[in-house]
Amino acid sequence: MAELRVFPLSCVVQKYAWGKIGLDSEVAKLLASSDPLAQIDPDKPYAELWMGTHPRGDAVILDNRIPQKTLGQWIADNPGCLGSKVKETFQGQLPFLFKVLSVNTALSIQAHPNKELAGKLHAQFPEHYPDANHKPEMAIALTPFQGMCGFRPVEEIVAFLQKVPEFRALIGNVAAEQLERSVCNDPRGVSAALRVCFTRMMKSEKKVFVDQLNMLVKRISQEVAAGKDTSGSSGKLLLQLHSQFPGDIGCFAIYFLNLVMLQPGESMFLGANEPHAYLYGDCIECMACSDNTVRAGLTPKFIDVLTLCEMLNYTPAPSSSKVFAPTQSRLDPCVYLYDPPVPDFTVMKIEIPSSIKLYLISAIDSASILLVIQGTAVGTSTAAISEMTLRRGSVLFISANESVSLHLSSLDGMLLFRACCLL
Repeated sequence: MAELRVFPLSCVVQKYAWGKIGLDSEVAKLLASSDPLAQIDPDKPYAELWMGTHPRGDAVILDNRIPQKTLGQWIADNPGCLGSKVKETFQGQLPFLFKVLSVNTALSIQAHPNKELAGKLHAQFPEHYPDANHKPEMAIALTPFQGMCGFRPVEEIVAFLQKVPEFRALIGNVAAEQLERSVCNDPRGVSAALRVCFTRMMKSEKKVFVDQLNMLVKRISQEVAAGKDTSGSSGKLLLQLHSQFPGDIGCFAIYFLNLVMLQPGESMFLGANEPHAYLYGDCIECMACSDNTVRAGLTPKFIDVLTLCEMLNYTPAPSSSKVFAPTQSRLDPCVYLYDPPVPDFTVMKIEIPSSIKLYLISAIDSASILLVIQGTAVGTSTAAISEMTLRRGSVLFISANESVSLHLSSLDGMLLFRACCLL
């Protein structure tokens, strides 16, 4: 029997409380359409679909001719499937975790350490930082997606300090004036002033910031009731986050961080030390294999204020600079590449028009995971022996240097995403 190197996967769903509920969730919809036996609970959150080998969510192989039960076990026994460069660079491990997220309430404001800091944190505090790897992430919107990412231009933060007295009271006049004066300075002066202001906020006493936050929420609520425009205070977002996390310091972080609105197909890349939060919507996510997260707010979990304030990238930039555009492949007009500035992962969006009935998923020198978002096809491969039915929610593992032919049966083409590692 030929070696099976392309096979379908059943992937783990995480039901975190912040996920969208029932069939409002893209994760639940994908699960329901890929598995006719799946029971979707209309009252439960369906937050994340994990496609990879993470120990808390190792994908199950849906081919009983393969002796190994999970993808992690199979790769451990067949490391050559990763591709020679990937196998060597990442010590025989799949270097990424591919996900779908359906966000109903905000995830914590957080940042991820670079490799050097991750190694130090893991050695010092293994209970909070469970590994020594970095954790760059990329989110690609499937539906309109709302997030926060990176520090706003200083002019915007200064405007909030002038329009939102509760915010200014929390930062203090001395730090606020330093930031206001820094607008004319060189970038290092700006970053230093921004660090002082953000650190003042994060280190403020709980009673102080809760009192200021309650005053702010009361004032904005009254202005909304009176029909006033509260956009100068980001009133709508403030009330949204306060309803989800009352009394949380993260509610003030909206005055420091960019609000980023992604349309389907747009993405944002979250590099090391970049403060960010996902607020609402459905997205594809790809990340390096790590669980290292330094939290800043919108969370009941451990907040490591000292590490956070030390590590952050305090370079202000407009929200438009956070939107990461894919490039169309020169070899195949159906393929768009999201290729971030890290070696661990690349994501391809494959849009096959309805006019094409036979399409080749080309061989690359990396293991890859393929997810069907839209459309139906029968997949064949010399490394799969039997035909594979692909529909919305289907997930396929493709070993390095293997291709898959898709025989399309849907009238409106197909939309697929493929995660891989292009070294």
